[in-house]
Amino acid sequence: MTHLISRRGLMASTAGAAAATAILPSLATSAHAAAHATSIAGNRPTHYGFNLGSFECSTVLDGAIALDGPHPIFGQDQEAPAVQALMNENYLPETKLEIGFTPLLVKAGEDLVLFDTGNGAGRRPNAGSLLERIKAGGVDPAAISVVVITHFHPDHIGGLMEDGNPAFPNARYVTGEAEFDFWTPEDRMTGPTEGVAKLVASNIKPLAEKFTFIKDGGEVVSGITGIAAFGHTPGHMAFNIESDGQRLLLWADTANHFVASVQRPDWHVRFDMDKDGAAATRKKLFDMAAADRIPVTGYHMPFPALGYIGKEGDDYRWVPASYQFSV
Repeated sequence: MTHLISRRGLMASTAGAAAATAILPSLATSAHAAAHATSIAGNRPTHYGFNLGSFECSTVLDGAIALDGPHPIFGQDQEAPAVQALMNENYLPETKLEIGFTPLLVKAGEDLVLFDTGNGAGRRPNAGSLLERIKAGGVDPAAISVVVITHFHPDHIGGLMEDGNPAFPNARYVTGEAEFDFWTPEDRMTGPTEGVAKLVASNIKPLAEKFTFIKDGGEVVSGITGIAAFGHTPGHMAFNIESDGQRLLLWADTANHFVASVQRPDWHVRFDMDKDGAAATRKKLFDMAAADRIPVTGYHMPFPALGYIGKEGDDYRWVPASYQFSV
């Protein structure tokens, strides 16, 4: 099978990438030299390639940011010591966290499908690198035929436009009908929805004629269907990706922290617009993933953002993928 990123190119562009099956043409040797010119500590993996049946997939890191927390971003309805204790139990810092942003590329038949577009260049430090990393991997953004937007938060739609022009000029776009209907009315341009609605106006509305709007069960391309996962936003969508009997659940922002949101799905999260609805969605998708042992990719899970949900009684845990896709 011809991969989207070659093994040699992936190793040249990222540290520790030898553990991944590569996807996309090789990078020039200058990229290898540039990688070795930087500090060792600064080298981090940015691509992780794997096969899903006949589909070729790659998670691509848009970047990662460090924040104070997790409390009160996560466990907003809890006291800080309870959140800090959970972090300590999981060998994590009690007052600092990192949030990554990881879109997914899928070569599905004749289509090259991108799920979400990252932050966009210049929106925040240490993130907004998706477009340059796609190019560095040997993929022309013009070759992406379908862009799927899971929801309209800025870290998912910020990369749709570059300098006022579509970043993926030949793509058609797919998103949830409920999400589009919520964010696009003029009255969203004021009040608590103002910031997102203004970005929607600049990045979504100019492309509206190229959008297909789906509901629960709606098809993106053959083998990829939408799952209503409301709560994080009013029209937030997850996706079932299936090829040759192999499945992958893309849950987008169903869970935004691999410990706080997974081990404590009822805890309120600042980013969730409907706190109770988001919690219910988490448990619904966690139960499905655990019962059917479906691999999961989550936008904010630790890179490569690929793993499983384990469940013992009422307790959930994130299980990072290792070599399951390599053997």
